[in-house]
Amino acid sequence: MYHATSTRLAKIPTSLVLGLSLVLLILSGVAYRVLASRLKLVVETPIELPVPLSAFPVQIGGWIGKDVPIPPNIQRVAGNDDFLNRLYINKLANQWANIYIAYSARPRTMLGHRPQVCYVGGGWIHDSTETSEVVSNSGRKIPCLVHYFHMPAPGYEERVVLNFYIVNGQLTNDESGFSGVGWRTPNIAGNTARYVAQVQISSVLENSIRTAAKDMTELVLDFFPDENGTVRTADYMNSDIKE
Repeated sequence: MYHATSTRLAKIPTSLVLGLSLVLLILSGVAYRVLASRLKLVVETPIELPVPLSAFPVQIGGWIGKDVPIPPNIQRVAGNDDFLNRLYINKLANQWANIYIAYSARPRTMLGHRPQVCYVGGGWIHDSTETSEVVSNSGRKIPCLVHYFHMPAPGYEERVVLNFYIVNGQLTNDESGFSGVGWRTPNIAGNTARYVAQVQISSVLENSIRTAAKDMTELVLDFFPDENGTVRTADYMNSDIKE
């Protein structure tokens, strides 16, 4: 039996074997390209929050905000799934603060986007950084970093930037908390609760950024999944103003 089978196999033309091998090789290449194309599409498609950051309240107490556009090329480099860049002015308190919020369900894209890197790249001189804490209106303690910059003469200007992160619902000021190997894998499942959000509040006066952080941080947290994956913005997404 074995000898007969071997004889029949031996009679298969070599050209047919080579042809079959070539077809299998082509099919494997096509399958790889299809899978690679689908993975690229998944990776490049933004993972949307239940409520977009553009719905963040324009009026918060005495603060009135106005969106500040970010050039498309900078958006592409940042690679975030959603962001908000808005200037808030409190005329009664004679204060202003710019709030920048960036959300990424692919945390590896957030690495390197730190004030002491981005501001210096924009021509600012980094003077110092301090570890600090802000207490929100509800009493929540917010660990943060406060960065001090200045623009050299002749256009001398000072800027203070309060920076912190939200990692899967947890507040932190430490970037190393999402820089491990596990965070570098693509979020193929599109899980909105596996994320990093960066919050930067900047102004010329430290008191302004601390006041803005105290008034706005709880609202910021409402837009992101908490430790249980719950997003509270759904409770007021139809409201134009939240105070």
